[in-house]
Amino acid sequence: MNEIKIALHMHTRYSDGNASHSELTHIAAKAGLDGIITTDHNIWVQGIEGYYGEGKNRVMLMVGEEVHDRTLDPPGNHMLAIGAQKELSPFGQDPQRLIDQIQRNDGLSFIAHPIEDPLERFGELAYGWRNWEVQRFTGIELWNHMSEFKSVSSTLTSAAINALFPARMTLGPLERTLILWDDLIATRKRKIVAVGGVDAHELVKKFGPFRVKLYPYLHHFKSITTHLLIPKPLTGSFPEDRRMVMDALRAGHGWVAYDLPALTDGFRFLADNDDGTFIMGDQVKIKRGLTLQIRMPQKANCRLIKDGKVIKHWENREVATHITTEPGVYRAEALIPFKRQLRGWIFSNPIYAWG
Repeated sequence: MNEIKIALHMHTRYSDGNASHSELTHIAAKAGLDGIITTDHNIWVQGIEGYYGEGKNRVMLMVGEEVHDRTLDPPGNHMLAIGAQKELSPFGQDPQRLIDQIQRNDGLSFIAHPIEDPLERFGELAYGWRNWEVQRFTGIELWNHMSEFKSVSSTLTSAAINALFPARMTLGPLERTLILWDDLIATRKRKIVAVGGVDAHELVKKFGPFRVKLYPYLHHFKSITTHLLIPKPLTGSFPEDRRMVMDALRAGHGWVAYDLPALTDGFRFLADNDDGTFIMGDQVKIKRGLTLQIRMPQKANCRLIKDGKVIKHWENREVATHITTEPGVYRAEALIPFKRQLRGWIFSNPIYAWG
């Protein structure tokens, strides 16, 4: 399998961002990304997908949409629609119909910032998901960079520090979102894919004669990424490569990463049995037993989660293994010290082991 790294959930000047699509691909190349997926609010920008740049600076641009119901008060129910290739905002008032439309057009539906806190001191509302009766969505945004800012910036001082020194803020997905993800898989009894979203806008604030960029795109793109495993290297043919990205996202063949402290390139969470080797997102039969292996690009603390509970924990390891005969949903997490704190580093999609 070949590994690529993308950033998704970002906004351009077509909604409330501060860059064009082509400018974002240039920034993504600086960050070492293979691709980006833009998702402007309630608008799908047609006809600009493709490759931008040349050689090592070549970046794939895919265009999705962040659809929400404008009539809700308070607001919420934001859905990332990826790959449907049509305008979907007319379906925003009916989340199930929206999901069905995305699926009918061979797209992917990810619930954006499913749990979010308000930032009351600054008049920022919570835009979490409220309609949990919906079915057949692809997955959830496990880690949203800007939602995390709301959760850890309860005071004016903390908000200022987090805005000016964003690397000090990032700790990991909300624990409530991790619990929600595990519970959704358990209760729905199906695959629910996790992605990481930067939710990038590059806010520009004026302080007297000075203009300050808060959470610039480059910082976002070096931070919360989604790594995908695809069957062969990117070819340079956009239709073929787009199809591989869509297939990997749909299958959950990857992990959510915080690449700023140390690159997560090369991480693997694998399962081996008599039928061969399986990767994140795969479904596998236990049969006579299953060997789970976590491989990290450098020594870190890691843990193995089964059905939402930590069953093994290792410290300062590059490789960890666990042999089991128990069916369940297994996923891996890794944490790394950075700026004097232990921070979330890697959150794998599960391997679904059935009896």
